[in-house]
Amino acid sequence: MDLTNNPKEESTLLSGHEYIRVLIALAFVMLSGFYASANGVGISNLSILAIAAAIGAYMAINIGANDVANNVGPAVGSKALSMTGAILIAAIFEAAGALIAGGNVVGTIKNGIINPNSIGDAETFIWVMMAALLAGAIWLNLATYLGAPVSTTHSIVGGVLGAGVAAGGLDIANWDKLIAIVASWVISPVMGGVIAALFLFYIKRSITYKNDMIDAAKKVVPLLVGMMVWAFSTYLILKGLKKLWELDFITAALIAFAIALTVYFFIRPMVDKAAAALKNDKDAVNSLFTLPLIVSAALLSFAHGANDVANAIGPLAAINDALLTGAVSGKATIPLWIMMVGGIGIAVGLALFGPKLIKTVGSEITELDKTRAFCVAMAAAITVIIASQLGLPVSSTHIAVGGIFGVGFLREYLKQSYEKKLASIISHSESAGHNGQQTQEFVRRFTQADVAEKRAILKELKAAQAASPISSAERKGLKKATKKELVKRSALLRIAAAWVITVPASAILSAAIFYMLLGFSVSR
Repeated sequence: MDLTNNPKEESTLLSGHEYIRVLIALAFVMLSGFYASANGVGISNLSILAIAAAIGAYMAINIGANDVANNVGPAVGSKALSMTGAILIAAIFEAAGALIAGGNVVGTIKNGIINPNSIGDAETFIWVMMAALLAGAIWLNLATYLGAPVSTTHSIVGGVLGAGVAAGGLDIANWDKLIAIVASWVISPVMGGVIAALFLFYIKRSITYKNDMIDAAKKVVPLLVGMMVWAFSTYLILKGLKKLWELDFITAALIAFAIALTVYFFIRPMVDKAAAALKNDKDAVNSLFTLPLIVSAALLSFAHGANDVANAIGPLAAINDALLTGAVSGKATIPLWIMMVGGIGIAVGLALFGPKLIKTVGSEITELDKTRAFCVAMAAAITVIIASQLGLPVSSTHIAVGGIFGVGFLREYLKQSYEKKLASIISHSESAGHNGQQTQEFVRRFTQADVAEKRAILKELKAAQAASPISSAERKGLKKATKKELVKRSALLRIAAAWVITVPASAILSAAIFYMLLGFSVSR
């Protein structure tokens, strides 16, 4: 099967069959509940466990539908991967990350947002966890329907906060943690956007702005691939494998550097050979980033599965532990069947409902080519590494989407700046008495020049401006030339609004569900 993007392939096999996708999802949710009730060992209340397992499966499906888009969306949008190829790769690596590196113990309270010791009895704790899980899943489902990529971690944090406060009052919450989460609404996208934009600017200055792009690519692309290997190896060791093999940052970075150095010397002759057969244009340079993008999508999916599966199975494991021991615990062992519900559920959700958000992330914010998508992937890995070492709270969803906005706004700025300079050149060439042919020649020189030559041309323009000031009409023309927008503002507003209301929305919903569950338990 060809996993690269085929222009004729615009959908997956189940596209257009909404009712079939819903039925498959419902079947998985029900099977998870039945399996839990049939295999719960030493559980005091199998019906509660079955309901919790069904809700956990529902949450996992929604994580797959919404959150995984950030890992593969840029690769699909840049046409490095087809939709089907992206779903296959992400589903395999998400499930592998969850099952291989998801760990066997999980914290029952996500991010320490509430104090479990403030919840008096196991039954109340079970209702808190169940309400948090269901509220987080419902909010993710709604966000996916609206086409807004949101943080699954923030969804479950909001759920735990809302049900926890409903159960134990305002004093139960760790408000310092909540303030840190609110700060991440700004920290994550800004860091991701700045790092992605810096990488894109470096690629433009070092490759695509050169007269001989192929020669520049031979030198720079192996360095970028080596940097990618270092970043993703460090990211994977620190985040994806931390529950199997916990290392400090320095050790992880040194191991990753050794891997990156090996890859650099291995990849350099391959890039030389591939580049030698390419045309000297941007599309050809873009093709050199196809394989790195595919690899990055796989590694991001593995790390995401290892980390974010806890959003689905953490509360479920907590409920299982409370039913087993009759007590509230800060840590809970994860039985294999619970890990399978999370890992397989994420893969099922991605396959059934993932294309909607993959398209949103990959193509509905700004146009992505392979170099831009590569910069977004680099930003995702590097931002997590930097933030984890600085102790800053970040969201992988916010980082990836922020990276896409970052490259989009940089493109917009550079495009506007370029067109303004071009319009100014044309205006002054004409005002200096040049005929059409002379003006076209001047423009041709500018468009084909590299960075240093463009500076020389602009110096000529500056000298001409002193002798021939720009008129009011010309200023209006230049202003009009700079108004092209390459980032969809409607997408920016929709996504930002969804980010801001995720925690309060899931918290309010969770509190309401908790009171309903509590009323149900009292009436029994």
